[in-house]
Amino acid sequence: MASTLQPTAPPRADTPVLGRLSTLDRFLPVWILLAMALGLGLGAAIPSLNDGLDHLRIGTVSLPIALGLLLMMYPVLAKVRYGDVVRDRSPETARMLGASLVLNWIVGPALMFALAWIFLGDQPEFRTGLIIVGLARCIAMVLIWSDLSCADRESTALLVAVNSVFQIVAYSVLGWFYLTALPDLLGLDSQGFGVGIWEVARTVLIFLGIPLVAGALTRVIGVRRMGEAAYESRFLPRIGPFALYGLLFTIVMLFAIQGDAITSEPLDVARIALPLLVYFALMFSAGLAAGRLIGASYARTASLAFTAAGNNFELAIAVAIGVFGATSGQALAGVVGPLIEVPVLVGLVYVALWIRRRWYPAEEAAARAVPGTPRTAEPRAV
Repeated sequence: MASTLQPTAPPRADTPVLGRLSTLDRFLPVWILLAMALGLGLGAAIPSLNDGLDHLRIGTVSLPIALGLLLMMYPVLAKVRYGDVVRDRSPETARMLGASLVLNWIVGPALMFALAWIFLGDQPEFRTGLIIVGLARCIAMVLIWSDLSCADRESTALLVAVNSVFQIVAYSVLGWFYLTALPDLLGLDSQGFGVGIWEVARTVLIFLGIPLVAGALTRVIGVRRMGEAAYESRFLPRIGPFALYGLLFTIVMLFAIQGDAITSEPLDVARIALPLLVYFALMFSAGLAAGRLIGASYARTASLAFTAAGNNFELAIAVAIGVFGATSGQALAGVVGPLIEVPVLVGLVYVALWIRRRWYPAEEAAARAVPGTPRTAEPRAV
């Protein structure tokens, strides 16, 4: 998920977790709630809004919503340090990368598939939307949770870069597998929601490929012209807020279209949120366990855990809209995600810091032996 906080700016040692977030990020759930309310109000005040959006459409994609989705993803992908993918070739890095690939592209999608069928077996649209969310691995907001939990920034950047590239290669294949092939193999009722590989790939290439290429080129050209320090400290803070603006604009449009479904069935939102909460907890725990299993340090274990727990709701929303349409239950399932992701993962930051004290006493002692070190100092309770 997108953020305006720069992970390269070290926080003060005595700053609370929420105090380390920018004002925009700190109140992100509030902004999302306001965007939802505004969207509902627009939908009620302008009943013809849905028809109007249909006239601004190419295929199944609404152009205003497409603009918001592209706007929110470009600043995020301009932050990724793509060169880190090939720089670190140590054995520990190889083990961490292998564990991350297993968690993100085998365990995560399979777990979300299972949770979707357990909690939403009677709701095929919401169930499919959750599966789409499970396939979209986090490539942005994880940088924030990594920094707040005193994780290893370079390792997180590496995992983010790999996930960014891997989504282009694997997302469409896994979408076809979990939405069509596996239900047929298990004899489950797919309710006719079969998705072809190209149908998903086209959406992924548009909504991830375009901003990915744009972000990579921006970073290469920007660093070459102004230097990495100026690029990170001056340029990225200027474009960062546009990711949040794009997210909020998209939510306004989606809730304006989804207004009837939300107001008539408010319990649907709660039903979608429940499996997501279970998913966050289980994936975070799996990441911590994997870090211990491969003998990684706390810093790298935290990077692994937060990368596994987070999801790229921007991409999930884009795929749901592109394949099923903006008025679909699949799109609503994607929209619910950002509302609960921020408070849940802020809580997991405190869990990670508590685990550092319990599981990694040597690293905890070393951190406290260096007064004022911002990368390792534990924040106060909020």
